Amino acid sequence: MFSLKLISATACAVLFSSALFAQNSVKLKYSNSSLYAGIEVGSKGVKMSIVEIGKNARKDGTFNILKDSSVNTDFISFSKSTFDSTLNSLVGLYTTALTRYGVTAGNVFTVISSGVKVQAEKDSKTNFINDLISSFREKIKDKQRKVELVDVSEEARLSHLGIIPEEQRYKTFLIDIGSGNTKGGYFPNGNTKDFKLFQLTWGTKSVANATEKRLDESDKTLVAFNTQLSRVLLGAENAEINYAINTSGAYPLSDNIAFSGGIVWSVATLLHPEMADKTVVPVTFKEVYEFNQRLFSNFETTSADALLKQVKGSPELKEIAGKEISRVHGVFDQRSLMAGSGLLVKLMRQFASVYETKQFFFVKNGQVGWISAYVDQNISK
Repeated sequence: MFSLKLISATACAVLFSSALFAQNSVKLKYSNSSLYAGIEVGSKGVKMSIVEIGKNARKDGTFNILKDSSVNTDFISFSKSTFDSTLNSLVGLYTTALTRYGVTAGNVFTVISSGVKVQAEKDSKTNFINDLISSFREKIKDKQRKVELVDVSEEARLSHLGIIPEEQRYKTFLIDIGSGNTKGGYFPNGNTKDFKLFQLTWGTKSVANATEKRLDESDKTLVAFNTQLSRVLLGAENAEINYAINTSGAYPLSDNIAFSGGIVWSVATLLHPEMADKTVVPVTFKEVYEFNQRLFSNFETTSADALLKQVKGSPELKEIAGKEISRVHGVFDQRSLMAGSGLLVKLMRQFASVYETKQFFFVKNGQVGWISAYVDQNISK
């Protein structure tokens, strides 16, 4: 079972990032360290992590995330307004890293996630990516600025390295549900070089968008959305999900199925508010399935007022839970929660067998796992 005391130093930095960025000022943890920034353009928006790397990072894991910021821009809608918003946010976060936190330009890594690439190819909008990169370079007056379009396999491998505890690394199948796609995988041969990729062209936002497109102009009710959502998810299940999981080979080789991503954080928070101070939440297929149904039929039970009644801990825990629940509802509306959790249920269903029980774990703060591992990897070159 996952345990915080088993988490590697790098993963701990990721998992405790939410507590750190709540502070008013950045406080360095190590006496001899350097600052780096990782900025990612994702499907939903732009994220930045300010990372402190200790002198002996490669030796003893002195790796610490100081700041985690994000701006929702809905880039994969591929409109002029979302393009402009994404560009402004990218430039703004880059400038913030340099001016507010004193990170040198050479220590700032700028990347575009695989989810953006997948959705752009699906919608024939790759020109938006090229235009974003050239416009960004022009805005910051750095024509040589490297903006890497991360390969989905490498992104998934880095996610695993940044999120999963080392002691659980070779028996855990990681599935990261993003906005525009889903990726993950596992290490089948007991080393971190051989990685078996798992990927889908569906994510929380792309499922929601596909559902909205199916709605009739005269009927955009929640009932109609739920009906069309079921059809979109059934199509994804038949066309991609079943085949991708069956051919991954993960079932017999993995004891643990770990999920990460924004929708995973939101479901874990609303499903178990009493574990608001925990970063890894064990769940069952049954409770996630029932929660998904509740989002449509009884959404009011996911409000902060309703959920805080089941938090029996200290006042501090209730305060943390209340803030996290409010954050969830600030990021995801009812339809987005239905879409993302519906995709989650379809994935979990493939591992819910009457013959063998897999352990399901939701990693709530893994959203910066791969970008942190990317920085860690690049500074060692």
